[in-house]
Amino acid sequence: MSLLDTRVPAVVLRIDRNPFHHGTLGAARSLGRAGVEVHVVADCAGSPVGASRYVSHLHPPPLPGASPDDILTVLRGVADRIARPAVLVPMDDASAIAVSRMRDDLAPSYLLPAMPGTLAERVADKAELASVCASADVPHPTTLVPDSPAEVADAMRRLGLPVVAKWSRPWLLPSDSGLRSTLLVRSVQQARELFLRTGEAGSRLLLQAYLAPGPDRDWFFHGYADRSGTLRAGGPGRKQLAWPRGAGLTAVGCWTPNAQVRALAERLTDELGYRGIFDLDFRRCGTTGRYHLLDFNPRTGAQFRLFADSTGLDVVRALHLDLTGRPLPDAVPMTGRTFVVENYAPLAALRAAPGGRELAWHAADDRSPGRVMWALWCRHVSRRLRERLGTPAVASTATPAPRLIPRAASPSLTDNEKASS
Repeated sequence: MSLLDTRVPAVVLRIDRNPFHHGTLGAARSLGRAGVEVHVVADCAGSPVGASRYVSHLHPPPLPGASPDDILTVLRGVADRIARPAVLVPMDDASAIAVSRMRDDLAPSYLLPAMPGTLAERVADKAELASVCASADVPHPTTLVPDSPAEVADAMRRLGLPVVAKWSRPWLLPSDSGLRSTLLVRSVQQARELFLRTGEAGSRLLLQAYLAPGPDRDWFFHGYADRSGTLRAGGPGRKQLAWPRGAGLTAVGCWTPNAQVRALAERLTDELGYRGIFDLDFRRCGTTGRYHLLDFNPRTGAQFRLFADSTGLDVVRALHLDLTGRPLPDAVPMTGRTFVVENYAPLAALRAAPGGRELAWHAADDRSPGRVMWALWCRHVSRRLRERLGTPAVASTATPAPRLIPRAASPSLTDNEKASS
């Protein structure tokens, strides 16, 4: 018998167009395996997610750059089709921020954590995060927000080269701008050129001290703060391999005890009065040994299934249990467990995993997404090779190729660069 209230469906929401977003599949599988009816509101055309047996219904998402009213209209339409209250699970920052703002408008159609409407936006804003960390006494890389080209030069001198440049609200970046949310800059001129595109970016440019990567330095913490503020489910994890290497998302992660990281997460969420799912990223300074918070994501992290404990509880199931008034079970953490995104780390997916392992795409009880992923990934890689070699693509009537994921090009850092992201 399921611990979850299977009478209450779930709506997994993602506005970002990313066909290889394995976190969306993880959320659908986690809830679907527990017997919950799962509705996915996301662009699943050319995505393995739509092939999952655990996705009950697919709904068209809001368009990229949609206004809050447009997002509200889409979610109300989905609610009308479901015709009963549902737990809403945002999977990207844009979704989480919009849902948090519209909490009162979405009730009673959707069940959501009781959290101040501006808090998700505050912690996701990379400029605001510096002040959040200062108030909670959580280490954070030195961050400066210039107001003029002259202040850009002054900030570069104060911080030293290289410097991490970030747009404070990356979810506002136009998809066709070519701007990256995070970039490693090595000259004043490069930083000034970015500053002059502030209007186009839609948010402030900030410059941040660079913390160099290294062995055992990149960590993350996933958790769920329940209605009382107690941290449930989740835990600390160590990034063993990133894609791209040293500067990207978690391709291989391991559930690893870390009292310091946990204490920082508890201090921060308690200070803020945070409620709901969150995903934090830390980097340990090689000089001081202190863990600096680089990113606060007010939503489910893509690798959340790493932290499935001995009862199968993860942060998404914790959300559903808490919002439907059901108790969360006590369980044993499965430390040593690993999570592998097999298209980014295929060899790691083949190695022995004595502590247990979960793959992002392949699952014995849900094989279709894995097969679809490899077909799409091979097409994606082939297209990349043709682009680099200047070979024109061959026209095809087959399923459209998925949107290309921006690759890292030195000295750029990807959106999830944890040197200061």
